[in-house]
Amino acid sequence: MAGWALCMALLLAALAGAEGESRYEKFLRQHVDYPRTPSLAAHRYCETMLARRRVTAPGRPCKPSNTFVHAPAEDLVAACTQTPDATGFHSTSVPMDLTACRLRGGDTRPPCAYRARQVQHHVRVACLNGLPVHLAGTHAPAA
Repeated sequence: MAGWALCMALLLAALAGAEGESRYEKFLRQHVDYPRTPSLAAHRYCETMLARRRVTAPGRPCKPSNTFVHAPAEDLVAACTQTPDATGFHSTSVPMDLTACRLRGGDTRPPCAYRARQVQHHVRVACLNGLPVHLAGTHAPAA
């Protein structure tokens, strides 16, 4: 019984912390893994990281896709100093190492199974007060 109470207390504390985070902090939690977490098997990276970072959770639908950037947060903040494109998004000046996670199959209910793909792309972000707050997409370097 004490173990259950401790588990519930930790869960409530985690949820309270998630609600109190800024949009930039949420962006970092959901999208930045630098340096890349090395100990994970490649085929389990997405499932493990999305659960560890509280992007997916029991009782919530699976997120269709998520991208982890394996570069320092400062490099993404620097993107906010770039001139925005016609849609208002800012792109990183250089390609970055990424892991793109895509939901496998059509079922959006847990357990969530993802396919991981390693790429080097530019990252497009929405910025607020000079900080990235939304990963709007990625694009391959120009040939």
